[in-house]
Amino acid sequence: MEKIEKRKLRKKRIRRKVFGETIRPRFSVFRSNKYIYAQLIDDDKGVTLVSESDLEFKSSSLSSLSKKELAYKVGESLAKKALKKKIKKVVFDRGGYKYHGRVKALAEGARKGGLEF
Repeated sequence: MEKIEKRKLRKKRIRRKVFGETIRPRFSVFRSNKYIYAQLIDDDKGVTLVSESDLEFKSSSLSSLSKKELAYKVGESLAKKALKKKIKKVVFDRGGYKYHGRVKALAEGARKGGLEF
């Protein structure tokens, strides 16, 4: 089985257990080779409440940072946006990715920013 297929199976297994609500939205992570994206999703209504990616940081002075450091900044920035919308508690959905590297840095940044999961 290929790497991508294994990740998709893990993602399905995780999504059976993880569900976002209005009170506690799902913190979804997508990681490509270049960028990392994060969203807070209300699965009841099927809407994205808050989103953030490192695309915004690539054009700024932070472009010299490593991918891991950028992921941390994305997590902090997402948490600030969420707190403005009065979202404090979330359910973490790592999207089938292993919890290390950029995914872990994103989660730690969000925790430092004030999100609880």
